[in-house]
Amino acid sequence: MEMALAEARAAAARGEVPVGAVVVDADGDVLARAGNRSIELHDPGGHAEMLALREAARKTGNYRLPGAAIYVTLEPCAMCAGAFVHARLARLVYGAADPKTGAVESVYRIGSDGLLNHRLEVAGGDMAEESAELLREFFRSRRRGSGE
Repeated sequence: MEMALAEARAAAARGEVPVGAVVVDADGDVLARAGNRSIELHDPGGHAEMLALREAARKTGNYRLPGAAIYVTLEPCAMCAGAFVHARLARLVYGAADPKTGAVESVYRIGSDGLLNHRLEVAGGDMAEESAELLREFFRSRRRGSGE
């Protein structure tokens, strides 16, 4: 999760929402890491999770990542949670909950509700305060910059 937080900090420095993600294989080796780049790439799919999944798939030569885990600083959205199911990730560990758009525990339970063809182990709250504070500071800074 420390690596994911470093990616989130780098995203914030680029003016992106500070979310970071790291994909590790079943042996715990890092396959990929990324921070948000939606603004930079002009890509609504430029979420940290999506970028890290794409890189991990390229690295392994397979769009399926069985046994792999992803560490994310913020509870994933529906798009990212759906991608985890399609990639057949074994585990998701996230930091801060997202009560508005969190799709694995807060609003929806994609991957663990038994409605899809793959189940994902979900663990939330890992370094949650550090992740949440990074987001709070980012948005406070943006509000100050806009004169609010």
